[in-house]
Amino acid sequence: MNQRSTFVFATLVFCISVSLTFAEGQPETSWQAGVSSVKITPEGPAWMAGYASRDKPSDGVELDLFAKSLVVRDGSGETLVIVTLDLISVPGPLRKHIEERLVQSNGLKPANLVMNCSHTHCGPEIRTTGSALSGLDPERREKAVAYVESLQTRILSSIDAAFIKLAPAKLSFQKARAGFAMNRRLPSDTGYRNSPNPEGRVDHDVPVLRVEDTEGEIKAIVFGYACHNTTLGLYQMNGDYAGYAQNYLEEAHPGTVAMFMMGCGGDQNPYPRRTLELAKQHGRTLATAVEAALETPKRAITGSLRVAFETADLKYADVPTRDQLLEQAQSANKFDKNYAERLLKELEDGTLITSYPAPVQVVRFGDAVLFVALPGETVVDYSLRIKRENQKQGGPDVWVAGYSNDVFAYIPSLRVLLEGGYEAGGAMKYMTTVVQPGAFTPDVEELLMSRINELVKATAEPLPSSDE
Repeated sequence: MNQRSTFVFATLVFCISVSLTFAEGQPETSWQAGVSSVKITPEGPAWMAGYASRDKPSDGVELDLFAKSLVVRDGSGETLVIVTLDLISVPGPLRKHIEERLVQSNGLKPANLVMNCSHTHCGPEIRTTGSALSGLDPERREKAVAYVESLQTRILSSIDAAFIKLAPAKLSFQKARAGFAMNRRLPSDTGYRNSPNPEGRVDHDVPVLRVEDTEGEIKAIVFGYACHNTTLGLYQMNGDYAGYAQNYLEEAHPGTVAMFMMGCGGDQNPYPRRTLELAKQHGRTLATAVEAALETPKRAITGSLRVAFETADLKYADVPTRDQLLEQAQSANKFDKNYAERLLKELEDGTLITSYPAPVQVVRFGDAVLFVALPGETVVDYSLRIKRENQKQGGPDVWVAGYSNDVFAYIPSLRVLLEGGYEAGGAMKYMTTVVQPGAFTPDVEELLMSRINELVKATAEPLPSSDE
């Protein structure tokens, strides 16, 4: 071997050695991820959800609405599907339909699917049950049914597209804070009223799941915040502050899909509010918080997915009698009257419920993130308590989402229930997907927390394989 050949050979050996050393320090990811987005804005005028006082359909589109899907898979093949919706709700029947299709097509378990809604009050009504459709004129009923059928198809197409795009990926967790949410339960001489309370409890955390390809390009940004999407009450379709935040992030990061997950914002409002400019401002504030999070040190997510999904049986207090309902049905208040009539029908049909199976879900992303998904319009006390009890030095970061998997009612903490007011039970008469017979019993918080704690414990260690 001549001198030049010896030099080339030595250089090649050195380069291979350096590459192997680097690879040992920087192992290739075992994660795969795929993300997709599909527009779900209704075609033409549609009745809108969120405010009972609305008396006409929408008259335009200010900002399109989307269903977005992220599929992540660990090295063992465990898969998680995250679906976010720019909609008022995730009704239980909608979640069930998507879940059943994924069981059939992909062999996934219920625990492998998370569905979360932004709770925008400028989106279409979502009516999935007989009680929700009851009393509508034929044209409105037909449009409502057709929209749900179209929505189901579009969500599934988004999930399918995300599966097709599965590719090696890197996952990491980051976080920041945003301050425009304020507690909306203000104590007064006549009880708690819906008004900004600067002394009330809040959760200003902005958790971020960052999904990159192997070249370091961001493919998906999943972020959360605990605040009602009620800046607006327009008659134009609009995702409110969460819609604008997603839009700003996707403009700033071309090729990235931004996905918003509502936190425990049942008693939180954006302030100030009521104008389009403020919705954009809050959206920009939240997007800026996400950008700030992306500048913080990344907590790499390694290891495996561990998922669990169960229900907590929440009980109702003092289910009304027939005589009480007949009396209430004579009320001059149309909402009280309609509520009593719906309950009377349930009573006559033998379908009046005394408890409800509320879904609870826990997902562990390796040892880096403990994600808890709660149902209903969950108040902020739950997020604060779950973090307080599970956020440990050196342990996983805790991310709590409300408005997940089945948004059937407000879910108060014991404190809020005893204080009374809209979130404690006053809002029950406006719920239509599930006809709520009254407020929950005082053990509602402990029933829910007990189930959460069971699932947190169950996912603390990898579950045994089926052949063990």
